[in-house]
Amino acid sequence: MKKMIFVAAIAIFSLVSVNAQTSFGAKAGLNVANLIGDVTDNESLIGFNAGVFVEIPLADSFYIQPELIYSTQGAKFDFPIIGSTDLKLNYINLPIMFKYDVANRFYLEAGPQVGFLVAADLGDLDVKDSYESTDFAANFGLSYGFTEKIFAQARYNLGLSNIVKDNGSDKVSNATMSFSLGYKF
Repeated sequence: MKKMIFVAAIAIFSLVSVNAQTSFGAKAGLNVANLIGDVTDNESLIGFNAGVFVEIPLADSFYIQPELIYSTQGAKFDFPIIGSTDLKLNYINLPIMFKYDVANRFYLEAGPQVGFLVAADLGDLDVKDSYESTDFAANFGLSYGFTEKIFAQARYNLGLSNIVKDNGSDKVSNATMSFSLGYKF
């Protein structure tokens, strides 16, 4: 995993050196996460996201935005015997967003994402070994720049891969709605 993050960082910095109009930034916000697919008795779990990004202009009104985001995801479950328990899945996500400036600082965004599981807890139990270490997803969203530097963002993350190991033919995926505020340096 460290090797993949290192290679991604080298690729991002290579792209950055090509274009002088590149912006760096940081963002943080709220996640409303859940699991979808072959799963029952689950509810949304509130978490957070925080990370950094690079915004690189490609053409007039088009941008590419690689990101490095720490994201808390998962779901709440209601078990008959033990009651309500949180499944907390913590990821380091690497989305690559393609952005289009529809109107003055109003952007539509879409792009792929790979996530690396760093922790998985069900209540007080470490269940990381029960979950896949890598998650692939598609992101769709929009953002609005209040100024040239400050923006708000809403994004839906649709998991494409099965995150549960040894789950037979059942498929369980992440589904996360993120709301963030960001600052471009």
